Amino acid sequence: MTRENSPEGIERLIDANLNRLREGIRVIEDINRYVYNDTHLTPKLKKLRHQLQKAYDPKRIAHRDIENDIQKKSISSELNRTTLDDLIIANFSRAEESARVLEESFKLTNTQLSEHFKTIRYELYALEKAYFQIEAE
Repeated sequence: MTRENSPEGIERLIDANLNRLREGIRVIEDINRYVYNDTHLTPKLKKLRHQLQKAYDPKRIAHRDIENDIQKKSISSELNRTTLDDLIIANFSRAEESARVLEESFKLTNTQLSEHFKTIRYELYALEKAYFQIEAE
C-alpha cells in the first residue's frame, strides 16, 4: 500500500474530527446546562463550540464515507458508562483528541486553522480542570 497525502482523505479526516469535536463539546455543554444548570461553564462551552464554525466547509461533506468507515461500531469500553462524570471524561477526551487531530491535519492545509485548534485544545484542558474543580468542592 502506498502512503501518500490524499486530499480527499485529509478532507475526510478533518470532517470526521470536526464532527467528533462538536459532538463531544455538545455532550459536555448539555450536561452542564440541563443537569447542573451551570451558568459558568455552559456559556463557555457554547462559545467554544461556535468557534468551530470557521473551519467548516460544506464541500468537505462530499468526502464523508459513513458506509465504509472501518471503525463505526462501538467497542465495549465505549458502552461502559455508569455516571455523568464517566460521560464528561469520555467526551472531554474525545474533544481534546479531535482538536489535536485537527491541529495536526490543518498544518497540511491551513496553518491559521492549525493554531486555532491548538487554542481550542488548550481551552478544553482548562474547562476540564474547571469542571472537576467545581465537582470536588
